[in-house]
Amino acid sequence: MADPLAWVLASHDGEGRLDGEIRHCQAQLRAGTDPEITLERLGWLFVAKARESFDPGFYKLAEQCAHCLDSHRSGSSEAMLLCGHALQNQHRFKEAEPLARELVAKRGFPVDYGLLGDVLMEQGQLAEATDAYQRMIDLRPDLHSYARGAHIRWLKGDLTGAVELMELAVSASSPLDPESAAWVHTRLAFYRFQAGALSEADHACDQALELQKDYPPALLLRGRIHLAEGNGGEAIEVLQIAAKRNPLPEYQWALVEALRQEDRLDEADEVESQLRQRGAANDPRTYALYLATCGNSVTKALRLAQEELKQRADVFTHDALAWSLTAAGQLQEAQCEMEKALAEGTKDGRLFFHAAVIATKAGRPENAHHWFEKASEYIHLLLPSEQQQLQAAAPDTNGEAGFEATLHPASADISTRGD
Repeated sequence: MADPLAWVLASHDGEGRLDGEIRHCQAQLRAGTDPEITLERLGWLFVAKARESFDPGFYKLAEQCAHCLDSHRSGSSEAMLLCGHALQNQHRFKEAEPLARELVAKRGFPVDYGLLGDVLMEQGQLAEATDAYQRMIDLRPDLHSYARGAHIRWLKGDLTGAVELMELAVSASSPLDPESAAWVHTRLAFYRFQAGALSEADHACDQALELQKDYPPALLLRGRIHLAEGNGGEAIEVLQIAAKRNPLPEYQWALVEALRQEDRLDEADEVESQLRQRGAANDPRTYALYLATCGNSVTKALRLAQEELKQRADVFTHDALAWSLTAAGQLQEAQCEMEKALAEGTKDGRLFFHAAVIATKAGRPENAHHWFEKASEYIHLLLPSEQQQLQAAAPDTNGEAGFEATLHPASADISTRGD
């Protein structure tokens, strides 16, 4: 096994401010200058670089810094926090949880409660995560605690409360930490988008992009807003930049939809090919949703969703599994997972759309009608092909719906090539 120190001292390229600071810390380590302080500093610089570049490899380097730091001072809180944060961002939530719990018991800093809340939230333990976030807010009401509280409120279906806390997070932001500021502006934009306030959402995207040029999450949301407005051409312009900077399935899927909407089919096929090459490795949950929505590679979609649930048991992972089970024709199991996805009261167009399909296929027309109406309220949150599927699935006056083509729609312009 490679020496962790060799990993963190590997030659680092780049011309940005963070790149220079990383190289400076590496030089200090080679010179033996304050190794513990320098290792901790270098680890958090790698975390900052991961956020700036959207390259998860830097979280692995941060983890190696934590291992080096622990070798200098075994069991140090500084090493545990850095390691826990790196693990959490690599979606290794079960590994991060004992570190977070030990930190809370050992010293109970606000950041410790934040880490604990994060790993619990991703595992679907919202009650305990809420308690951790509340403790974080009580100890230090700032951007990071407000943003976490807003997310929990949103997950629980309280959009008004989520906006209230996210506005506090925005007011606590600073241009001295532009990435964090851009993130909370983008989240506020998303809440505005969900509420149907498209112009306000677009304005919040503007503010995020002023803080961080070509910030992928803000560009993705702006592209989704353009799609909701029917402006496929404008959506393509921003989604191309976003997907280039952060080639995750969520970004590529949205770009494919925009390109197909504008009949730029060859370009859509090219992006879709990239999505299929790396989607399973980059974001298995979203890729499983994509495959299930396309109605092909169903076995792969189901396997990815089942594997993801072993590590991540939040409402969206239950939804991905429910949708994959539906594509595989396992309706009884799909209903069970969909109930778990809806259990927290999260208001999300895709959740409601999936619930309507599953209820109809399971022969529960009253439930299907209810979820169809809920999905229709948030139809602007759906991608174009999902909107088409929802509209095709609309119940008639007898409460019946023809879902035979829902997962394999001829009109949805989603490729059905197998892997």
